[in-house]
Formats: sequence, C-alpha cells, structure tokens
Amino acid sequence: MESIRYEHLQETLYYEVMASGLHVYVLPKPGFQKTYATFATKYGSVDNHFQVEGQAEVKVPDGIAHFLEHKMFEEPTGDIFATFASHGASANAFTSFDQTVYLFSATENMNENIQTLVDFVQNPYFTDQNVNKEKGIIEQEINMYADNPDWRVYFGLIEAMYQKHPVHIDIAGTVQSINTITKETLYTCYNTFYHPSNMLLFVVGGVDPEQVISMVRSNQEQKNFEPQGPIHRFFESEPEQVGEARREVKLSVSLPKCLFGFKETDVGLTGEPLLRRDTTTQLMMDLLFGSSTRLFQKLYDEDLISDSFGHDYISSPQYAFSAVGGDTKDPDQLLKRIRQEVEAIMQKGFDASDFERARKKKIGGYLRMLNSPENIANEFTRQHFRGGDFFNMISLYETITLQDVNQRLKEHIRWDQLAVSLVVSP
Repeated sequence: MESIRYEHLQETLYYEVMASGLHVYVLPKPGFQKTYATFATKYGSVDNHFQVEGQAEVKVPDGIAHFLEHKMFEEPTGDIFATFASHGASANAFTSFDQTVYLFSATENMNENIQTLVDFVQNPYFTDQNVNKEKGIIEQEINMYADNPDWRVYFGLIEAMYQKHPVHIDIAGTVQSINTITKETLYTCYNTFYHPSNMLLFVVGGVDPEQVISMVRSNQEQKNFEPQGPIHRFFESEPEQVGEARREVKLSVSLPKCLFGFKETDVGLTGEPLLRRDTTTQLMMDLLFGSSTRLFQKLYDEDLISDSFGHDYISSPQYAFSAVGGDTKDPDQLLKRIRQEVEAIMQKGFDASDFERARKKKIGGYLRMLNSPENIANEFTRQHFRGGDFFNMISLYETITLQDVNQRLKEHIRWDQLAVSLVVSP
C-alpha cells in the first residue's frame, strides 16, 4: 500500500494496484458517518468499436454499455439490491459517454458492502431469457426519454454538433440497436472492459485504508484473471464544423426550451492539459453566463431567461463542447441579445475584479466538494480515467490568470462553431 499526501488540502490518499490489475484508492475521512464507494470501468456509450491487442477488431450495437449496466444487477440468486439493503446500504449505477460506475453508500457493514460491490460486478450472469426480458425494459426507458423536453433539448444540441463521433448517439441506444444485443455480445464487452486492469475502486469515508485494501487484495487473490493487453478504441474522423446550426423538436412545453453551445475543434488533450482547459473554460463560462453576472441580470430583467438558465462544459480527449440556456419565451431574441452582449465583452475582456471574485468562488466550491464523499469519488474517478488528478484542481485554479480566461474566451466562442437546439410546442 502506498500513499499520496496533499498537504494543501490536509488529505492523504492511499492506493494499491492489485496483481489482477485493479486500481484501489481509499480516502479516509475521520469523523464521517457515511462511506461511499464506487467501482468503475473506463467504458461508456461511445466505446462501440474496439480491439484488445492481439485479438480481433469488434463493433457492437449502440447502447450496449448501458444495457450491460442494467444486466449486472441480476444474479442467479436474485436482485443484488436486496443484498445491499440487508446490509444497510443504498446501491445504484450509471453509464455516461466514457464510464460505467457501480456504487453504494452506507453507515455500517462496510466490509460486507465492499465485498458485495466487487463480487457482483465481477460475476456476470447473462442468459438468452434475461437479456430478452431486459430489451422491453430499456425500450420503455428510451421512449420515456423521448418525451422528456429537457433530455431532448440537451441531446438535440449534441446531435446538431456531432456528425460522426458516437457521442451524438443516445447513451441508451435506439430501440432498433438494443434489439440486436445478445448475451454473446454482452460477454464480449464485459470480458473486454470489465477486466480489473480497466477498472478502479474508490472508497471514501470513515474507513481504515489498510483494512480496506487488505480485504480487496484477499478478494482478488481468490479469483483468476488472465492478463489482458491494451484496449484500442476506434472513432471515425469528426469534421470540425457543426453538423447543423439549428435543430428544432416539437413537444408539449409551456415555454420553449433553448440550448446553444460551441463545438471545440482542438481535441486530443489528456491529463493535466485537459484538466487545465476544463477549469479555465468553466471559469470563463461563469464570468460570461453565471447568475451574478451583468449579462444574466440584463437578460433576466428583459424577461428573456428565468432561474432555469445555466451553463456547462463537457469534455473528453475525443470531444468537447459548451451548453448554455434554459426556458425562454423568445429563443431568437435571446440568441440575438446574447451575441450582442458577448461580442461586447470579447472586445474589452473581463473585468479584473470580476475575475478574482469568480475564481475565489470556484475555489470555495471545490473546497465544499471535499466534504461530499459522493462528489469526491465521482470526480476523482472521472479525472483519473482522463489522466488527471482531482486533488490538484485547486492549484490549477490558483494559477489561472485573467489573461488565460480572456484568451480562452476568444478561442472557444466562435460563432461558426455555434449550434442551437430548441424544443417548442407544436
């Protein structure tokens, strides 16, 4: 077992790479009643074309990572949720573009719950019968999201931006794609991406690191994992320009929903450069569109936005884009006013005092995050899979300058890279 001391945060992270290849990290939080654990694989909805070194190239149906997440909770003896509940734990899972995460939170029976988490994820149970049954369940989920205006406006933006990259395909896939999934394709994906060398276990809370790591080490030694070579992921070349400047969907909504954003053309970053660009862009977006900005107040006073107006920046080594918007009575007027105001800001740059205030707010938000076991585990895992270190974020915020943010403003806000997604009433 080794450790990393983050003196500026007064935190010590303990870790070990098991003989199986599994990375285990434990962050003790003395005095915390709740413990939170995530068992994650670097495998998400975009990973539908891949090859393990020394094996054949494989293409699989869209939505299979999400389908696999659903099926992992089914055991020959029944539903694994009941096992967690019997040990006082609340379990869940989620699939994103880039990862699948299984998790639990509990205040007792840590050993039993950690063992249950690791064991059920490392014990797949797929049959023709339970796979076919799941297709109907996921089909209902797909149809439910198709009627969700917030989901449609968000995914409409991604679909407008991206032409080739699988990020533009719904995480759950389509009704057609999931109906081609078989237990054999599930096992192919499981054996590729659920190998311990592609996974990370993170435990945070009132636990003893040595005890947790020793227990996981013993658990892994009782299982047999054949060595596996690197996984190569294949993506079609994505054009720089957006696919559609504007996409509109008709659904029953009380007010139109308008989401717009800018597609990043500079991709391929990993590790600290990617994390630095993320933090700089998030800070820039706060200065532009945050609820305390003059632009937000102007648009609010003009009755063009409401409290639903927000922003985000989503990125990975293969794609990156911003998303801004919310409910509005007049999407075209909102977009016109935003362009006018943003262009004026681009001419003169951000105010130095506004920048300092926004940067301090970001640092404060990060420090508050360190009191949330859920946020720590989820963010650490996400950054680790991208080659970054969540616990170094504060030093990045401290070194970002006003010049950096002004430069980022000009790099990212490119009107030729703008896409707009609307959901309006029929």
